[in-house]
Amino acid sequence: MEHVEAYRCIECGEEYEPDGIMYTCPNHDNPMDGLLDVVYDYDAIAEDFDGKADGDIPDLWKYRPFLPIAEDAEPVTLGEGGTDLIEAPQLSEELGVEISVKDDSRNPTASFKDRATTVSVTKAKHHDHDVVTCASTGNAAASLAGYAARGGLKARIFVPESAPEGKLAQPLVYGADVIQVEGTYPEAGQLSLEVTEKYGWYNRNAAFNPFQVEGKRTAGLEIAEQTQGDVPDWVVVSVGDGCTIAGVWKGLKEFEKLGYINETPKMLGVQAEGAPVIHEGFHGEESLDEKAKTLADSIAVAAPANLKKAVNAMEESDGNSVAVSDEEILKGELKLGSSEGLFVEPAAAAVVAGVEKAIEKDVIEKGESAVVVSSGYGLKDLENAKKAGRDPYSLPPEIEEIDAVFGE
Repeated sequence: MEHVEAYRCIECGEEYEPDGIMYTCPNHDNPMDGLLDVVYDYDAIAEDFDGKADGDIPDLWKYRPFLPIAEDAEPVTLGEGGTDLIEAPQLSEELGVEISVKDDSRNPTASFKDRATTVSVTKAKHHDHDVVTCASTGNAAASLAGYAARGGLKARIFVPESAPEGKLAQPLVYGADVIQVEGTYPEAGQLSLEVTEKYGWYNRNAAFNPFQVEGKRTAGLEIAEQTQGDVPDWVVVSVGDGCTIAGVWKGLKEFEKLGYINETPKMLGVQAEGAPVIHEGFHGEESLDEKAKTLADSIAVAAPANLKKAVNAMEESDGNSVAVSDEEILKGELKLGSSEGLFVEPAAAAVVAGVEKAIEKDVIEKGESAVVVSSGYGLKDLENAKKAGRDPYSLPPEIEEIDAVFGE
């Protein structure tokens, strides 16, 4: 890791040599109070990266100088990253805001999580781990299982009982051991930490593993590069644990630091009203709910692990946060599908609902531009997709019946 200077605790500021695998700062009784940030030597990065990614590498590994991976490590990759930035003309006209969609549902396991997982599994394999583990509401489980299979490792994954069937099918097909915990996502997370300590399995958990943010920040690098320096006014991200918004912001901030873009966009975090801890933290409020209550399972997080980094991303960027209802999320899913042909899961649809809410609250102004991050594919959650869409017509096989409904 020639470009990594240190691991720094975001709470106490203690720095550690970047040798091997380290999860959290040992100065804190609760490991989650000692989350680490990876600190880079940007002068060294600038020597290996001239502001334009290697066009011969189509995936996120074109940004290898930015990744905390040893020079001799062989990437475990399925071709993640390099996803399209798609203009949304119909949606833009309807909302009065220039919308583009960073469509990470096109990643190999159909979610944004692959950006983080390729980094984590590469590190796990390079350091001779045979078993990888995580707790997940669904997408990270599928992602870790897929990349573990690719790397020849065993995945043992903990999911809450609320995880959608579609998201359980993926890791099972990838050959993972899936443990459906009779409890919540935080309880599944705690169990995964205990097995990591007891058995030494490599843990991919959001926030606990500092390298998750590092992989996710490649989306910020791509957005900056794809907009050719004409960065949008806003980047809109749905927020669960907080790692994604923290990572995207870190990437954008780094490109500005290196002089590749002149300014950074504002970050808009979107949470579900039934799981609003980071939203309320940003606005100086305290959440009293102990359980997450939303159909958007990917952001159904009652105790977000990366709250501090997420809030910092919105504050540092002069951004904001909104919370949206499940009804608004489903309307967003239908709107993105019917206006632009993009089929996304509820957590991804939350960004559309979030833009509408931000316009309503005068956070985003008419005429501004926004990149919204689509974090997962619609087939991940068919049950809620059916709620978002219209009912089919049921008609006899007779042309007269078609005429009665559609005839002019």
